[in-house]
Order: sequence, then structure tokens, then C-alpha cells
Amino acid sequence: MQNNRRTFLKGLGAAIALPAMASLDAKSVAGSVTRGAAGLAETASGAPMRAAWLYFPNGAIPSAWWPGKKGNDFTASETLSELESHRDSFQLMAGLDNVAANPKRDGAGDHARGGGTFLNSVRLKKSATDIHAGISVDQVIANQIGHLTRFPSLELSCDADRPSGGCDSGYSCAYQYNISWQSETTPLTPEANPRLVFERLFGAGNNARERMGFLKQRRVQQRSVLDFVLDDARRMQKRLQTSDKGKLDEYLTSIREVEKRIEAAERLGDRSTDAPAPAPGIPISFGDHMQAMFDLLVLAFQTDSTRVATLCLSHDGSNRSFTDIGVVEGHHELSHHQNKQDRIDKVKKIDRWYARQLSLFLDKLKQTTDSDGDSLLHNSMIIFGSGNADGNRHTHTNLPIILAGQGGGALQSGRYVDHGQTPLANLHMAVAEKMGVDGLERFGDSTGVLSDI
Repeated sequence: MQNNRRTFLKGLGAAIALPAMASLDAKSVAGSVTRGAAGLAETASGAPMRAAWLYFPNGAIPSAWWPGKKGNDFTASETLSELESHRDSFQLMAGLDNVAANPKRDGAGDHARGGGTFLNSVRLKKSATDIHAGISVDQVIANQIGHLTRFPSLELSCDADRPSGGCDSGYSCAYQYNISWQSETTPLTPEANPRLVFERLFGAGNNARERMGFLKQRRVQQRSVLDFVLDDARRMQKRLQTSDKGKLDEYLTSIREVEKRIEAAERLGDRSTDAPAPAPGIPISFGDHMQAMFDLLVLAFQTDSTRVATLCLSHDGSNRSFTDIGVVEGHHELSHHQNKQDRIDKVKKIDRWYARQLSLFLDKLKQTTDSDGDSLLHNSMIIFGSGNADGNRHTHTNLPIILAGQGGGALQSGRYVDHGQTPLANLHMAVAEKMGVDGLERFGDSTGVLSDI
């Protein structure tokens, strides 16, 4: 069982949470937060159980996404060949539907409905101003386990926020740019700036203004956040076992590498280019931006700063181009390919690109050792999916869904399973149950808890 205290390195306003180490006990705590009751959101070994939802836009080309053979010995499909090195660590889930996103009488607006209902399975009110959806599954979980960690949940994105106005055929932008909902009328705006996420995890202050003030102080002094905790780190090194000394060095190196990448992005953003520069802290490259957010999510999970997270890789309906892989047209535009092979081939390239980004994230989770000696990936449930299935036809049945991680040994990974016209909400129910949520009898349009996972 884990220690019942969380340990920090502290100094001059910085507060860096540490991963669990065998050497640490209550006497070595520089600052701490009391953990909750054992067993809630924990694996059988006592390590924290984590859940994250990663959303990609505009569906996928079905013929390239789904393998031809089901079961444990499925053959990697064209798109998912990017995940071949992780085939034993995920399960491909066919037959999951989200009928709440279907048009019915509301007509157009499948991108708003696809993203806006992905984590709540509740039909949206079609309005640009009077929004109404449903609480999302991540927040149902956070409401019960959020007290165990520094942050009840993290909401992240690689898109700039659009909190108001109409975006998709009369639907509010709030539906399209937010996948996490605190209540029926309150979306949780995700943070898209890696610098601000970094400052939230490792900087001083309780709000964005205080954290940015701490950032300005460090930038003027040209100091790393690690400089502020150096004395505390040296004192702690003397108390650690040899194995934990290496673990601490590796962890602090990871923090510094993330910090350096953010600093490099800020320097590039200061250069004069024809294209508008992103905000300070946001990499120019979309891939670099995404990997920075993945790195921060790994650090948040590693330190048990949160056990619940969402990351909207890009909003549904995104028309981003991918010039680095030779796709100059917009993604949304191409997704309406009208069965033209050249356009289908370009969407396949984009689908593979997103799968490759997921593979890199799973690499990082797999390479990070958790408190029980297993990997973070082993002790996590990572749902990767889209609210549209076939982007050309705007379908919301048989969604492209991957469940990665072994949930601490509770999941049957390494297989391709067809659940056959089952509500996506049943998967949400299953994840909530494995996270320790009690008393959830129904969620969205669920018909029960998905058992075969």
C-alpha cells in the first residue's frame, strides 16, 4: 500500500510534487496533502488508477481503421499499424454507438453533436446562446475521487478556445470546443497553453495571474523552476535509497526537458514570420504542441497530481492542414471526400498521423515506472476516440474507439472486440465503475455496464 502522504520539493514559491518512492515516509515530507481512503481509484496493488479521454476530430476512414480479423490475433489495420508496438497494451472496440449525436429533427450540426456528446451521451439543445448538454463522465468520476489529488481533474486541449457564439449550423461553439462538462450548462474550458499547464503543476500561486507572475519573475532571472527547489532536492537526495536517487534524477530531468521545450517554443514564437505567432508557450508545430501536452499529462499522472484527465487533440470539424505529411488541404474539407480516392488517401494519412501521436504517448506511459513497479500505462485506462465514425457521412455508430492500458490488470488488452450496437455510454459506465464510482445506476443513454473489457 502507498504512503498516505504526498511529498513535495519546495522553495521560493515553487512546489514540485514527487512520484512515490520507497524511501519517503511522513518524516521526509517537505509539504504534503492528505490522501483519501484506500481502495478508491486504486489498482489491486494499491497504485493509483488513472483515466484519460483523448479526442480526435472528424472520424476516420473505416476501411483503413478496422482490421479484417477480430480476436486476440487480429492483424493491424492500415491506420493502426502505427500502434503495432503497443498491440498487447490496448483493445480495439467496435460496435459502440452514440445515438445522442444523431440529427433527428435538428438537421445539420454533426460536428457539434459529435464532440459535445462524446463524454455525456446526452442530446444537445440546438442553440448558439442557450446551451444545455449533460455532465461528462470524467466529472462524474472527479466528483467522487477528486479529493484524493491536488487537482480533481485536468482539462487540456491543443485548440484555441471559442467560448461563445455559433460554430456549427446553429450550435454554440461551447459544444464543439469542450468535451468536459461540469453540469448540463457549464462546460469546463480546457487549457491549450503548455506553459500555463506547466506553471499550474510546478509554479506558485492559486490562479492564472499568480502563476504568470511567478513565470515573469523566473524569466527575468532566467532561472529554471528546478533552481527554486535545488536546496530541498539536495537535502532529499541524502535521505533516499540508491534506486530512488536514480528515480528522482530521472524525474527532475523529465521536468527540465519539458520546460526547455516550452522555452524553445517561446523563442520561436518571438521570431518574425509571415504566419501569426502562437501565444507564448504554444509550439508552432501541431505535433510538438500535442507531445508537450502528453508530457505534462504523464508528469501529472506520475506525481498523482490528478487521476482524471481529458485532452481534446482538436475540435470536431477542425479544418487544420498537415503540410508536414504532404496534406495541404483542410482535414474537415477532405473528410467529405465523396468517395474520391485521392482525398480518401489524404485522410488516411491524417488518421495515421493521429495514431502515431497516440503511440508516442503510450511509449511515455509505458516507460514510466509507477509506485508498484508496473508502468503508468499498466495502471491506466486511456480512451482514444472520435464522436464521428465516417466523416464523409457524419455517422455516429461504430465509432473508432481504442481503450489502452490494463487498468492495473483489470482490463483484457491485446484484442479486437465487436460489442455490436452497444451505447458508448456503457463503456463510460465501466470506466467509472473501475475508478471506484459508487451509485451510478445509469449514465446518458446507457443500458448497463460494458462487461467484456
